[in-house]
Amino acid sequence: MIQLISVMSELGAGTEGSSGGFSAIVSASSKHSENATGLHNSNGIVIVENEQFSASLNPDFRHAKNLREIVTMYNRISSAIESCVLDDKFPFVISGDHSNAGGTVSGLKRSWMNSRIGLVWIDAHADLHSPFTTPSGNVHGMPVATAIKENNIENAINQPSDKTIDLWGKLLGDERRVNPSDVAYVGLRSVEDAESFLIQKYGMGVHTVKELRNRGVDKVIRDIELQLDKCDVIYVSFDVDSMDPSVSNGTGTPVNDGLSKKEALELLQTLASHSKVKCIEFTEINPSLDSIGEPMGEVASHLFHETINCLNKRLSK
Repeated sequence: MIQLISVMSELGAGTEGSSGGFSAIVSASSKHSENATGLHNSNGIVIVENEQFSASLNPDFRHAKNLREIVTMYNRISSAIESCVLDDKFPFVISGDHSNAGGTVSGLKRSWMNSRIGLVWIDAHADLHSPFTTPSGNVHGMPVATAIKENNIENAINQPSDKTIDLWGKLLGDERRVNPSDVAYVGLRSVEDAESFLIQKYGMGVHTVKELRNRGVDKVIRDIELQLDKCDVIYVSFDVDSMDPSVSNGTGTPVNDGLSKKEALELLQTLASHSKVKCIEFTEINPSLDSIGEPMGEVASHLFHETINCLNKRLSK
């Protein structure tokens, strides 16, 4: 059984508006009677309550903005994921900004403590920064670093405050939740030097849009299967900025030369059909930024419902 989990925190984003992602999908879904999945009402949907924060930026956390509140969100998300898995349900997360994914990984590890977890990160960005390397201080650029417990001191450009270091340690946890070699990127095309260093150091999988088009989705998925062969659980995190801005500008950090809607759909459907995939997330849907293409709520709703259909077929067997 699928459990929808709404996490509309945008604490880690550099641009406001991703807290409206879930509402945008609900609104788009209500226009299409064929999308009768229950999304348009709150029954059966777990809402992870947002942590509020002050509009004034705390200088103690300039290298990890809103970090104190994000720690609270990580704990709430982690508990929601753990409860869902222990209840023998499949967590499907619709999230505000990508910083929330670190809490999802934490919850998956708490649920499958002795299992090896792999990440399929469908995203234009690597999200491998830490407070030591970030040029922006936005924590949505750090969730993969929390999953692999990585500070990347070799590439430090910042000296975070003691308060930041202490709270950052809480996000990292006591041990690695994911082996760095068990991270596979799809659609990656905006990577900074500090992140490239870690990708090369650990031999992370990287599959570009050009490769996907030249080789086909099936062959890319096969490579990911081989890379993550020893993993017991796979978590798929789909950032809508993996798609090209011509599809929709409704995301905080759009990057040219991304996936088409058709390519994103084929990826998601293929992954949803895979028996090791135990959690899927949609994130960074920001309808307030729409200007061209289809409204992001419409795009995300279509992808969401088609992915749900594949999951239901798999889980009902």
